[in-house]
Amino acid sequence: MRKNKLKKIFSEGKAVINGWLQIPNSFSAEVMTNQGWDSLTIDMQHGVVDYPNALKMLQAISTTDVVPMARVNWNEPGQIMKILDAGSYGVICPMVSNRKEAENFVNACLYPPKGYRSFGPIRGLLYGGPDYGKFANDEILKFAMIETKESLDNLDSIMTTPGLSGIYIGPADLSLAIGEEPSFDKPEKDKVYSTIMKILEHAKKNKIIAGIHNMKAEYALKMIEKGFQLVTIGSDQRFMSAGAKDAISKFKNIKTKEGKAY
Repeated sequence: MRKNKLKKIFSEGKAVINGWLQIPNSFSAEVMTNQGWDSLTIDMQHGVVDYPNALKMLQAISTTDVVPMARVNWNEPGQIMKILDAGSYGVICPMVSNRKEAENFVNACLYPPKGYRSFGPIRGLLYGGPDYGKFANDEILKFAMIETKESLDNLDSIMTTPGLSGIYIGPADLSLAIGEEPSFDKPEKDKVYSTIMKILEHAKKNKIIAGIHNMKAEYALKMIEKGFQLVTIGSDQRFMSAGAKDAISKFKNIKTKEGKAY
């Protein structure tokens, strides 16, 4: 089976630089996959990506050695199994609040006897290899999102779930969970920042990978220094919007000979 190179990066104590795909298009996914990311995650929760598009995007990612992952829209076994069958090598599951939900998530990712994933890796065999079924349990990464009020009271019970690879922080929903405005890249004096650091310390204590979503590369670097081993930066949609806005803004500030703006 094709090895999951992210596991090697983690084992060496290094950080994975993850990209985020919200645009349901194989060509934009192909463009992103050629930019040097370690992994790319297809966002099926808040992006506008459905399963047929996700399949095509996974095919585009597979033209390189970038590791394909997906965030599902809920802790629903059928959806988790289906995106794994399509060739995703990692799953990020939102809104995991307690040990039982964490166990249900992990079990949906694992073939028996460790879990209850149904066998039918129609594209997993093509991407992973003919022995996919034998080794998939060892290669698939499983990240539970810590972003609800209940999860903050169950950090250790969630993080000690057998088979869980790590946790992933969504700062926006985490902000809402503690009564703050949803946003990213929180300053150090912010209440949400303190909560993020608390989650990180529990992940370190339980020896699992900690991941976090960031808007700017500078902030992601700061999070790596703190101990996060999976950092996501922006998204394809945000990069496109920011690049276009920056270009247009230069014209808005230029005056023509007649004194008019473009």
